[in-house]
Amino acid sequence: MRTRILGALIFFAASPSAVPQVGATLYGTVVDPLQAAVPGAEVRLAHPLSGLLRDAVTDGEGRFRFSNLPFGPYRIEIRHDGFRPLARSVELRTNLPVTVRERLELEERSETITVEGGGPNSLLDVQATGTRTRLSARSIEKLPVGPGARGLEAILLSFPGFAANANGAIHPRGAHNQVTYVIDGMPVSDQFTGQFATSIDPNQVQTLELFTGNIPPEFGSKVSGVVSVTTRSGFDRDGRSFGELEIGGGSFDAATQSAQAGAARGRVGWFGSISNLKSNRFLDPPSFDNLHNGGNAQRGSTRIDLRLTPRDVLRLTSMAGRSSFQLANLRSQHLNGQRQRRLLRDTAFSLGYVRVVSPSATFDSTTSYRATAAGLAPSPGDTPVTADLSRTLSTLSSLNRFGWQRGAHQVRAGADWQRFSLGERFAFGLTDPALNAPGDPGFNPRLAPYHLARGGSRFRFRDSGSGHLLGLFVHDRVRWRGLTLDLGARLDRYAMVVRATQLQPRLGLAYHVAPTRTVLRASYNRNLQTPPNENLLLANSREAAALAPPQVSRRLGGGLIPIRPEYQHVYEAGLQQDLGGRASLDLAYYHKDSVHAQDNDNFLNTGVVFPTSLASARINGFEARLAVPEARRLSGSLTLTHFRAVMNPPFTGGLFLGSAAIDALSSGPFLADHDQVLGASGHLVFRPAKRWWITSRARYDSGLVPNPSDPDEVRADPDYADLLPYVDLLGSPPRIRPRTVVDASLGYEHFRGDRRAWELVLLVSNLTNREGLYNFQSIFVGTRVIQPLAASVRLRLFW
Repeated sequence: MRTRILGALIFFAASPSAVPQVGATLYGTVVDPLQAAVPGAEVRLAHPLSGLLRDAVTDGEGRFRFSNLPFGPYRIEIRHDGFRPLARSVELRTNLPVTVRERLELEERSETITVEGGGPNSLLDVQATGTRTRLSARSIEKLPVGPGARGLEAILLSFPGFAANANGAIHPRGAHNQVTYVIDGMPVSDQFTGQFATSIDPNQVQTLELFTGNIPPEFGSKVSGVVSVTTRSGFDRDGRSFGELEIGGGSFDAATQSAQAGAARGRVGWFGSISNLKSNRFLDPPSFDNLHNGGNAQRGSTRIDLRLTPRDVLRLTSMAGRSSFQLANLRSQHLNGQRQRRLLRDTAFSLGYVRVVSPSATFDSTTSYRATAAGLAPSPGDTPVTADLSRTLSTLSSLNRFGWQRGAHQVRAGADWQRFSLGERFAFGLTDPALNAPGDPGFNPRLAPYHLARGGSRFRFRDSGSGHLLGLFVHDRVRWRGLTLDLGARLDRYAMVVRATQLQPRLGLAYHVAPTRTVLRASYNRNLQTPPNENLLLANSREAAALAPPQVSRRLGGGLIPIRPEYQHVYEAGLQQDLGGRASLDLAYYHKDSVHAQDNDNFLNTGVVFPTSLASARINGFEARLAVPEARRLSGSLTLTHFRAVMNPPFTGGLFLGSAAIDALSSGPFLADHDQVLGASGHLVFRPAKRWWITSRARYDSGLVPNPSDPDEVRADPDYADLLPYVDLLGSPPRIRPRTVVDASLGYEHFRGDRRAWELVLLVSNLTNREGLYNFQSIFVGTRVIQPLAASVRLRLFW
């Protein structure tokens, strides 16, 4: 198998069609009124809402260059003594390099002219036909996110459209972790929460852009949210070498270390990042006691850019991660001596290539390979079940795109190919004599052979398989005056356990009302969402179906219905409003109709999940985001999210050992566990002086929906009785009670000249020490509590 994979990688690397999108490039020349070059001019490229700032100084011929930029609108500011400052907007939308020639006018008066607000519509993206949100490394590093295993997931919760769940799990617009991360052109659709994988290290991120509305047709697989990540490059600092070293520590014996460095020499640029984390509160536990919950994680990444010719760019990106951690216990499990551990590993390689074919056309391609492995080790005291797991998943991808511009048309077309291979081994046995006791109302005779306390043996499953996803797409963006039309379609053919083919229109429009600085937009998407690959074989097996209680099998139509891809109709309408050049307001309403709606079944708080699907779902919601770029030492954002998620049984897939919750949820439509009336997140950065900054973030959640539970039974259970005040089980529907969590940080930056030398930051998570739950006794995610007050400090050295 390894030989075949290596051979495929060599073939793609050697062929002209094998390699990733590099992003936008801006070339410029600064001249004086007589068209003579202006050397030494200070050039700043900015995207105000994301906080992205890139600086350069013109060379002896007045030239400057910015590369590795995500697509979108930008603002250029140019300054030089003796000339008037200049500011204007520029659109960077494709891989085609954009060249500008800027003429500075002589300063007629001696006073300094300050550039305020930038060019026209600097706070609007007049071409966005769907919901987009962007953050830069500069903004990310100021967020009050303490040390932990959450990675980018904790950062994404600052965006609208997400409900927070345990261990970094995020629900985009009422979906369950259906997010694709595109890292320098490499697609990753695995679950990235702390229980399932080592997350993306925020230190390697230059910018990230989130798509949640009108997903472009070049993206397939998991498209409830697409996170496009542009990593840091050696060319980011105008050819200068740079780096940083970070050490930190805090509550729960947390300790972090990381290092990043980058440089450029001629045509070659490189960047590398490594990090290590240790914590005695690695996961969000199922009780307030935080029993048996230590862990560690290591991450590393490299990126090498090679400018082969002025028209050809090659890039190699690699990532690797490892985490080993304990599974947090309930009190009864801890007293019984349960000491389960999980081990996760992943590696990824991506080879990218971009060629400027002509002044109006480009070709880019990405070939990548990603392998993950997960293991669960049993222990002698496991209760109420003991389980062990070994799973491997590898994905080989080739994504090829061709783009060109002609008049009002900006066209992009391409072909995708993915092959994924799975290996699964799973075993479990019941150990609690009180579980599934004969004579109990919920007794399941099909589990009796696997009750170890009554002389049974373990249930064992082992299988392997492979599948593929083939995709073709075309996308034409047409601009006419203030109108933008996105006319796109995608065709996917999926094969893994089942086969499915779907044509997916992706259509959108935006209209810029220039006098009021408003952008109106609307879109329709037909999406195919592929099932999760984690434990997909077991969830679709006859062995797992044979464990369902007889009454549940009858209700589920016989017990084995293969999990099919989810088909969606998605509608969105919204607007973006520039508020006097000082803030931007983004509003969106969306509605989804889904068939074969996907979710997960959590195996009794173990962190092992199995894919499930339901017959259909209806999801709608409203989002609002107010973003304020930095002005007068203040910047920030406020987001509001509401969504309704109604699911319709029957279930398919999963591994359900009890029938009570399934009986209740199979009787008719029910609200999904990620339904929430209101989620709100506010973020504020204040700079009282050049070297000091203060950041605060508050998040309010009105509460997710747990499964139906009997309050009297909960009150009598020593594992869950103290959690009863934090959930309203008598409500219609029952909900987790509302909570507000406030995080804050205080930082000091020391400069040598115009460069940072070192930084010291104090972070406090859950400043008010608010207690609360993410969820409660859910068949989908189990029970998890939010983190209590935790403080940490970090020191960063720069060069």
